[in-house]
Amino acid sequence: MTPELPQRVSMREVGPRDGFQNEPETISTADKIRLVDMLSATGVPRIEVSSFVRAEVIPQLSDAADVLAGIERRPGVSFSVLIPNERGLERALPLRDRFDEVSVFLSASESHNRANVNRRVAESLAGLEASLAVAGEAGLRREAVIATSFGCPYEGEVPAERVFEIAERLIAAGCDEIAFGDTTGMANPRQVRDFFAAARERLTGVELTAHFHNTRGQGLANVLAALEEGISSFEASFGELGGCPFPPGATGNVSSEDVVSMLHEMGIETGIDLAALLAASRAVQEVLGRPLGAHVLHAGPVDWSAGQSH
Repeated sequence: MTPELPQRVSMREVGPRDGFQNEPETISTADKIRLVDMLSATGVPRIEVSSFVRAEVIPQLSDAADVLAGIERRPGVSFSVLIPNERGLERALPLRDRFDEVSVFLSASESHNRANVNRRVAESLAGLEASLAVAGEAGLRREAVIATSFGCPYEGEVPAERVFEIAERLIAAGCDEIAFGDTTGMANPRQVRDFFAAARERLTGVELTAHFHNTRGQGLANVLAALEEGISSFEASFGELGGCPFPPGATGNVSSEDVVSMLHEMGIETGIDLAALLAASRAVQEVLGRPLGAHVLHAGPVDWSAGQSH
């Protein structure tokens, strides 16, 4: 029996944070502001703008406050920032009127969490619970991203039970949304279907979001598998920017334009203007001075009136 797919999907564009943080080139603040404004004009409902991490840790995002101050606020577009800890939240809160949501993050596997933030998972959870409480008092929507939810490059299999236990702690701490990250592209469609079938049954009353990477070319297949289990919230990155910087061979997130193009061809609404999204991807490609990996960026959307791609 063909599964019933969602009629509409909500997308969060994470390129300005997840993508830019891994770039070797320095992207000017002015270019970041221009690109975020272009993304806002596409109709994408949510954009992760930057992160309040220490400049010496991720220098590419050291201008988070300036970017937030400079971008245009558009009705219907929600801005979020990633915060690593309570200190990061303290730095972000003076700009509370410039963003609507905060994202926190940790890994489901001990080894990846140590490599990423130099903490045990239990230590990360305790710190994030405190940050989430403060963010809630400030009236911010709260999302948590659990990295390595579908596998760890250091440990291999990550039991879904472990991921769900972490998610339950975060929900109890006040999270409105839990995103499950396929951090180095280890997931496969059957695994994704089984995972989200169990997640929807166990984790109720909270938005469940899928975040896939395209390291092994299975990103869109995994999006489809999640859709078939009723997931209607996804994170993606324009141009296929981003990716975990630690494991060798890890490429970017599944690209926003590839996901949007596929959804539109399937008759699923996103509210996003694909042509405007492609213009933003071409603009970031020019800023970086190299071609990016998104397929639709190069092939163009399907033109049914001509019977071929253009």
